[in-house]
Amino acid sequence: MLVALLCLVTGPASAQSDADFLAAKDAFERGDRAKLDMLATGLKSHLLASYVTYWQIKLGIDDVEYDTVRGFLMQYPSTPLADRLTVDWLKTAAKRGDWTRFALDYPPATGEDIELTCYGIQFRQQRDGDAALSAVKPLWFTGQSTPDACEPLFAALLAKGELSSADRRARFRLATEAGNVRLAQALVTDPSARERISLAELTAIERDPARAFAKGAFGWKTAAGQDLALYALERVARKDADAAHASWSKWRDRVPKALREYGNARVAYHAARQLRPRANEWFHEVGNAPLSPEQQSWRVRAALRGLAWRDVRAAIDVLPDSEQQDPGWRFWKARALAELGAKEEADALYATVASGVNFYGLLAAEALGRGAEQFAALKSEPSKATDDALAAFAAKAEVRRAVKLAALDMRPESRREWIAAVTGQDDEGLLLAADYARRVGLYDRAINTAERTLARHDYAMRYMTPWRLEFGAAARDQNIDEELLYAIARQESRFAPDIVSSAGAVGLMQLMPGTARWVAKQLAHIDYNSARIAQVDLNTQFGAYYFKYWHERLDRMPALAAAAYNAGPSRAQAWRPSLAPLEGAIWVETIPFNETRDYVKKVLANTMLYANALNRPYVSLSTRLGTIMPRSAAAVVTQAE
Repeated sequence: MLVALLCLVTGPASAQSDADFLAAKDAFERGDRAKLDMLATGLKSHLLASYVTYWQIKLGIDDVEYDTVRGFLMQYPSTPLADRLTVDWLKTAAKRGDWTRFALDYPPATGEDIELTCYGIQFRQQRDGDAALSAVKPLWFTGQSTPDACEPLFAALLAKGELSSADRRARFRLATEAGNVRLAQALVTDPSARERISLAELTAIERDPARAFAKGAFGWKTAAGQDLALYALERVARKDADAAHASWSKWRDRVPKALREYGNARVAYHAARQLRPRANEWFHEVGNAPLSPEQQSWRVRAALRGLAWRDVRAAIDVLPDSEQQDPGWRFWKARALAELGAKEEADALYATVASGVNFYGLLAAEALGRGAEQFAALKSEPSKATDDALAAFAAKAEVRRAVKLAALDMRPESRREWIAAVTGQDDEGLLLAADYARRVGLYDRAINTAERTLARHDYAMRYMTPWRLEFGAAARDQNIDEELLYAIARQESRFAPDIVSSAGAVGLMQLMPGTARWVAKQLAHIDYNSARIAQVDLNTQFGAYYFKYWHERLDRMPALAAAAYNAGPSRAQAWRPSLAPLEGAIWVETIPFNETRDYVKKVLANTMLYANALNRPYVSLSTRLGTIMPRSAAAVVTQAE
């Protein structure tokens, strides 16, 4: 049966035609229209011929005729390429001012980015008049640079007086908060601004923010002076919140209350992200300053880090309703209630989280005393698809393209085709698709698709264990738990053995070339060369050694080692508590990097699921998280990261 499925995938295209296809891709990326057109002639019957045609249109998009675009959309409707070409064409038509053609395909079925949104408002402005401009004002309030398509709309608002000086100052602050120095400078040095800050003043701050802020020569009574002071405060606080608070405390009484509380909020936020011991205390100085969602989250984390349970509860209670429903915040609110003696209320809230097979669900189940029961209750219900059903799925054009694209190492395109194939499927359809993906070696698609089910789950598919021999050998040779290795590989690569990240990390365990060379020396692999880095046996051995190396040097704490694996051991070490031991779950929740925090949670939860899949004795997640000890001179980080 598997052979038949693979035959459906490969189709009639020869190895030579695949080589020509990749050559066409290279020609497209280099902008070589002549070579692309020449190769396209021989690729008309290739499984991925639509991509070649798309590339041809895309290279000539500035002068392509609408009939050509419409022909492609009719030939390949409801495909990822049709969606992409629609957006490409709409932007081109808008740049031409061809609003008649623009109207035929706007809005696109798959949503739009900010650039296309602004073109859409331009279209409505020329059709309906300046009333359409009301839709663009919310786009002004961002700390990010906006596309050129938005600029004439902002200019129109400025000309009509609908963007005030206060609006300019608000965006200046957002840009400053986002670290977008170029945008901040453009906003306050714009000749049309009522009160301007000179470029020389901003440059002086950038040269030495701490010195400029300590000096405090800002003209505190003027709006421009206050903006300059807050700019300097932000630049200092980003590097050293303690120093910022010390200087700010000397000057903040010179500004109005609202600005003072805003500055207090920025210092407290940076102190929380820098894991400063006084961060929670400083959040009490915020008063009525409005906080962004990110600031609100860090207000909770600062209270957690300080074990200030009343503040934890209070900070969660003022989160937006949608945020309060997040399983993480529900768990921590339950924990705060339990610490404050409200056990019955805490247990009721834990129960709303405990059914989830994830980091917080597992912790909540343990808090209720039924952690082991959580795993005993897990029931896998794999696909019951017949061979005919699998063959029918395999024959779908988008499925065949997804598999071929993956084979040609075009993973983003493969993912888009696969998502198109499984979108709208019920649980049985998703499990069938996952089973097919597993059979053809697309383990990442199998896992991701199995995770989309709503009521019927196949945990053996979600937490599959490919390459048992290699993972088992690596675990034994490096004396590390096999479930931990699987947990890392699942999070790093979803078991795609030849995957290469944008940063250059390779293989199942996502090893950087420099790390692999270092491990090869430690293991005396004198025959190692970089061409072997993706080999499954070597990659798992090297990944296991590297993880174990830091696991042993970071108190044998999986959470610390996972953070080191993702963000580097120096950061993992720096994130330890500075004074007193800290519960592992709180330490994970207060990791400053969003990506690493999410990574560590998933690795630890994955470990629990893999321990269950491998029939290991039950060890609670709380036990695995343990207690993180303070930084000490004994815990020295060495070796190039």
